[in-house]
Amino acid sequence: MRESFRPGGTAVTGPARHPSRTVLSGVVAALLATLVVPPAPARAEPKCPAPAGGAAPTETPWALRRLDPASAWRITRGERVTVAVVDSGVSPTHPLLKGQVGEGRDFNGLAQMQGRCDHAGHGTIVAGIIAGRDDTGAPYSGVAPGARILPVRVLPDTQRTNDPGLPVQIAAAIRWAADRDVEVINLSLVTIDHPQLKDAVQYALDKGVVVVAAAGNRAQDQRDLPAYPAAYPGVIAVAGVDREGGHVGSSVSGNYVDIAAPGLDIVGPAPGGQGYLAEPEGGTSFAAAYVSGAAALLRSARPDLTPQQVAYRLTRTADNPPDGHNPQLGYGVVNPYRALTSLLGTRTDPPAGAMPPPASNEDPLGRQWTVALWAAGVATVLAAGLLIARPVVALGRRRGWRPGRRTEPADA
Repeated sequence: MRESFRPGGTAVTGPARHPSRTVLSGVVAALLATLVVPPAPARAEPKCPAPAGGAAPTETPWALRRLDPASAWRITRGERVTVAVVDSGVSPTHPLLKGQVGEGRDFNGLAQMQGRCDHAGHGTIVAGIIAGRDDTGAPYSGVAPGARILPVRVLPDTQRTNDPGLPVQIAAAIRWAADRDVEVINLSLVTIDHPQLKDAVQYALDKGVVVVAAAGNRAQDQRDLPAYPAAYPGVIAVAGVDREGGHVGSSVSGNYVDIAAPGLDIVGPAPGGQGYLAEPEGGTSFAAAYVSGAAALLRSARPDLTPQQVAYRLTRTADNPPDGHNPQLGYGVVNPYRALTSLLGTRTDPPAGAMPPPASNEDPLGRQWTVALWAAGVATVLAAGLLIARPVVALGRRRGWRPGRRTEPADA
């Protein structure tokens, strides 16, 4: 037996080794030591600078008071429903959205952030309107606080752009979201018409996904032009209303508008902290978010409904304008509680323009006339009976009600 040394200088006892083999082993060990790669420095997490916002609201925003989604929460809060927000990204750090935002995808250069970075703040406000929690202590919540958000980032900011690649990018985002088994896709954005975008919207509808989009905002002195994807068939196009329920002047009007929701003096969660951002000018982007929240409630309570049935129920239970439908408000302001609880066809307050025509040309008082004639006939019979009975009764009283025979003359 011979003593040998392991690296580190610890003496061990083992079988005798050949001197040449020992030298060779030492050389190999030295070479391996020179090949050891030093550990790579930890990669810094990507930063996401975003606006921090201001103080939380001290009272419930007017939009929540107007729609009163909490009245529908006895039925559902939007559980088991995921809403894809195709926008500027959604921050998951705000208390209103903690635990509500899943891992999505970024189509605009920040792939490692999975759609959870929002430089502009737009997508985070939209997500808060749809699915913000109601247990943060602030007088604010989303329409469907039980729903979850799938963030899909396609917009770097909220500036208007004529980038011809944007509709193709949005189309890819819609298809990607539709393949993730979402129930609703919210599109609070506007772009130009494009075949790929139209096909992507139809792809989502065919997969049973409800598609909600902003009807569009027009600048001053700008004409009302169709906005896409809102103007595509099957998409629920949403216009904006103010506190009094009137049409917001900047909201695009058109026959493709289906429904309306609050779109002025909006407030929502900021992506850069625990504050809130105010959007006094609002926009149809936020109006679309309120309708997406109502659609999430419907899909949670009635998962069997098709996108067409969801759209029909939302529009037919809205707080209708006097004429039933117009290019400014569509069928009226969304009403989450009615959408969940109404038995369609039994409303007692249909708008004048929605009243059905008479079923036939029959006299509407025909039945009353028939009843009146029968009553007159019965009254006549009773009167005749009384007239006949009067002399009979008088004669019977004179005779003491005794039966008798007629007396014949003697010479008869």
